[in-house]
Formats: sequence, structure tokens, C-alpha cells
Amino acid sequence: MKVRNSKEQQRRRLQRDMERFLSHGGRIKEVPHGVSGNDPAQPQGKRAFPFSQAPRATRTDISAVAAAIDARKRKTTRPTHKRRPRRKLIYDDFGEPLRWVWDE
Repeated sequence: MKVRNSKEQQRRRLQRDMERFLSHGGRIKEVPHGVSGNDPAQPQGKRAFPFSQAPRATRTDISAVAAAIDARKRKTTRPTHKRRPRRKLIYDDFGEPLRWVWDE
């Protein structure tokens, strides 16, 4: 079973990593509260996805493909088997078996 790290272990590891980053010449840029990463000059619909600067890809309509798949699913039908006659036991009023008859 995998042993999970406690919150205290995670905090210590993060603190160690930050100290190592700063000791190797790294800098931490502080951003004031309330500042957004979105450019207010761009309209809301045109803003890029926050993790990539590439424009959104166009979507492909696949309703025709889905309809073709559904049509193929509906075509497959099981062959109907002719019902075979079955033997049925007939009982009298007292629950005693009387005779066998063929039921179609």
C-alpha cells in the first residue's frame, strides 16, 4: 500500500524546495492582490485559454457520423426463431398429474 505524505511533510518539502530555488539565484515575483492575468483590452470571448497562447481550435460537427453509426446499430436484428412445441403437464383438481399435452 502506498504511504501518503502528511501535510507537515509536504510543507517541509515545499519550504526546502523554495530555499534551494532562492539559494541558486532564483527570485520570487510578488503580485498584488486583485490583479488579473486577463488583458482588459481584449473582449471576453477573444481571451486566450490561460495555459496556452494559441487560438482556440475550430470544432468539427460529427452529427452525421453519429447518425450513421446509430443507423448501423439499428440494422442488426436477430433472426426470429420458430417456437418449438413444448410438453405441458395437466393436473386434476387434487394436484395429481393426469397427462402430457403439446403446447404450441
